[in-house]
Amino acid sequence: MRVLFIGTGEIGVPVLRSLLNSQEHELVGVVTQPDKPVGRTQQIEAPPIKTALAGNTLPIFQPERIKREEAVTKIRELAPDAIVVMAYGQILPRSVLEIPRVACLNLHASLLPRHRGAAPIQAAILAGDRASGITVMYMDEGLDTGDILLQSRLELAADETGGSLHDRLAQIAPDALREALGQLERGAADRVPQDSLAATYAPKLEREDGRIEWTESAALIERKIRAFNPWPGAFTLLRGAAGRDRKLKIFSAKVETAARCAPGEILRSNDSLVIGANDRALSLGEVQLEGKRQMSAGEFLRGHAASLSII
Repeated sequence: MRVLFIGTGEIGVPVLRSLLNSQEHELVGVVTQPDKPVGRTQQIEAPPIKTALAGNTLPIFQPERIKREEAVTKIRELAPDAIVVMAYGQILPRSVLEIPRVACLNLHASLLPRHRGAAPIQAAILAGDRASGITVMYMDEGLDTGDILLQSRLELAADETGGSLHDRLAQIAPDALREALGQLERGAADRVPQDSLAATYAPKLEREDGRIEWTESAALIERKIRAFNPWPGAFTLLRGAAGRDRKLKIFSAKVETAARCAPGEILRSNDSLVIGANDRALSLGEVQLEGKRQMSAGEFLRGHAASLSII
């Protein structure tokens, strides 16, 4: 089949490479987001999908809005049999959904209808789910509401982070797509409507979403730290002896069953930095003070002998 790939994020790169190397299907073009300023320096960078195509002569389109007529016309001219979408960042209009001869498919990083939306990977860990996966679905005009073609499932590890789950899902996605396209070619593809009553939503995350509320349970905070590593990053605000407020990023922690202290209260002894939550407490692992490098909590304590408090 003639396939057009539409995507932006790093998670879609293995799928793109699989299509590039496919003997069964012809990749006729790629649509991705425009280059954008990134980071503190606001340096212009290409999206990961475009970067992965460096040196390739495949047509690449980067429309500001895919619903604009000029973008729709370019896609129509490629005459794709199938459109494959993964982590693109824009809703496809009906004018695009109706272009492919066979199907317009989306690869979503959750077991739909659970965790529809922009941040399904973090949401699965935060919710304490035991499994996640890739859902290949037929696209419609809703937000991850289309019928399910197939799902590829994996179990979450006890120490799963947002970063590790992202990478694991990226690796199983090509096989899920390969099977889905094969079923479509054989005329044997399922089409299972989603149960809207079982749907949950995972909205786009902002940096401020990473701020820890120490009045929450220790188990929930521990999951949040893992879920938001590396993005948007879990953090708390510290007030030092001089009254200067600084952000402390927290990359890992474990729930302490014995320690008892008030929410936000800091206990420190030797190499242990323990902070109270609603019920129990958390012993911090790897941390990073604003403007400093990442280090262990013990190393952090040795460099900050003065009293600290949570804002």
